[in-house]
Amino acid sequence: MRIEVADHAGFCFGVKRAVDSVYELLDGEEKSDIVTLGPIIHNERVVDELKNAGVQVIKSPQEAPEGATIVIRSHGVPEAVIREIDDRGLKYVDETCPFVKKIHEIVREHSLAGEEIVIFGSKSHPEIVGILGWSVNGGTVIESREEALAYRPESPTGRVCVVAQTTFSVKKFQDYVEIFQKKEYDIIVVNTICRATQARQEAAEALSRRSDAMIVIGGADSSNSRKLYEICKQQCANTFFIQTADSLGEISFDGFASLGITAGASTPNTLIQEVLEACQKK
Repeated sequence: MRIEVADHAGFCFGVKRAVDSVYELLDGEEKSDIVTLGPIIHNERVVDELKNAGVQVIKSPQEAPEGATIVIRSHGVPEAVIREIDDRGLKYVDETCPFVKKIHEIVREHSLAGEEIVIFGSKSHPEIVGILGWSVNGGTVIESREEALAYRPESPTGRVCVVAQTTFSVKKFQDYVEIFQKKEYDIIVVNTICRATQARQEAAEALSRRSDAMIVIGGADSSNSRKLYEICKQQCANTFFIQTADSLGEISFDGFASLGITAGASTPNTLIQEVLEACQKK
């Protein structure tokens, strides 16, 4: 069986930057407690490894031990959380992905101008929660075509600023924007999908077209990994979502001449290599 790993699979720039920052703090001379505001990434193995190294996961700044250094993950946080950390004089390292931080700036600027904010993405995702927290007048999150069709601006004459979660589906973004344009809303559209996300999705789609079966590796809570699975499943019916190589024992590749492998932005290269080697032995 021919096995091929997709281009652009695995850690993206923002995720690698955040994880590397935590390890640098662990290796540093300062021996304060290190905590992350939420799991540093949506990958259970990485989070467990850091936990074993002494890194705690907290849900809010109030939970930080005295003298601890708080690491803000790549997903970012609402502006109010940053203010709280600053007001309490807590030590922190802001590892918000630069692409996410740019969305914060866009949303803040356009909401201050009185524009309604619309975000294409997953309502419960921490990146979306963070983005909403930078709008002075809130916003609307749209995660389905039905919601895009049903959306109406609060003010018929108002201007709407549209952005997207960095890991949102490129095709869905284009589709939803077209829906808004057909309604002739007064909108400004900023495509804030990360280039790495677009490249990863395009590579996964191309590989799934020429493969008899596809493996998508990602964490259970990884939104971008789930989107990769959806994209691959549309092109290749035999698409499987796994978290580790251990799950491969439940999958039969009998009758498949080719297998493609891709992975979400929170999947370390070591895990991709483990899955590849396990597939080669099947």
